[in-house]
Amino acid sequence: MSRSARDVATAVGAVFAGVFDQLAAWRGPIEHLIAAAPEVRPAELDGTVADLVLPRLVEPDALLVGAGFIADGEIVRGRDVHFAWWLGPLEANPVLGSTTEPTRLDLTTRGYTEYLRDFRALEWYAIPASTRHAHVTGPYVDHLCTCDYILTLTMPVHAGGATGGDARMVGVVGADVAVRRLERELLASFLDVPEPLALVNEAGRVVVSTEPALQVGQLAGAWTHAEPCPGTPFRVLVEPAASVSK
Repeated sequence: MSRSARDVATAVGAVFAGVFDQLAAWRGPIEHLIAAAPEVRPAELDGTVADLVLPRLVEPDALLVGAGFIADGEIVRGRDVHFAWWLGPLEANPVLGSTTEPTRLDLTTRGYTEYLRDFRALEWYAIPASTRHAHVTGPYVDHLCTCDYILTLTMPVHAGGATGGDARMVGVVGADVAVRRLERELLASFLDVPEPLALVNEAGRVVVSTEPALQVGQLAGAWTHAEPCPGTPFRVLVEPAASVSK
C-alpha cells in the first residue's frame, strides 16, 4: 500500500478529529447549563450556544457552515424540540441569498420541515442516541439550509454531564461541513498521490474524489485498495479496479 495514500487518510482523520474536539469543548458548557435546573429557558440556552458556536462560524474561510445544539423538548421550557442552530455567512444561497453575518435557523420560515417532527429517528440524532458516540452523517443534500452537499457531525449531550450507562441523552451538539469546503481542505493532499483517490463513507458513497468519473454522493464501486481514516467512518480508496484491469 502506498505510504502517500496512508498519509492522506491520516490527514482526513485529523480534519475530523479537530471538529470532534470542538464539539466536545462545546458539550461541556451546555451540559453544565442543563444540570443547573430541570428545565432550561430557551433564551438562556440560545445565548449559551450562540456564544460557543458563532466565533467558529465567522472565522476567515471557516470550515464549519453551520453549528449548534438540538435539544430534546423535555429539557426546554414549553418546547417539544428546540433548535439552537446558526448558519455561517453564505454566498448565493438559494434560501437566504448572500449573507455576511451568521443567521439563526428559523424553522417557521422553512418549507419541508415536517420530517423534523420525528427528528429522533433521523440518522444524525438516532445513531448517537443508540451508540452514545459521535457520528458523521452524509454526504447528503441539505434541503433545509444550504441546498448543497454537507456532512453533519453530531455528539450526544447528556443530562447532568453524565456519560455512563444510566446517563439520559437530551440532545446533540453538532456542526455541518460543506463538501465543497472540505474538498478545498483536502484536495491538495489528494492530488499529491499519482493514483486516483476517492474518499468514501461507510456505505461507499463518494465525498471527495480525484477520479473525474465520480461525483459526490455516487457509489464508488470496486477499487484496488482502501485506507481507513482514523477516528472516522471514512476510507480513502486507491485506484479504481476497472482501470487496473484494462
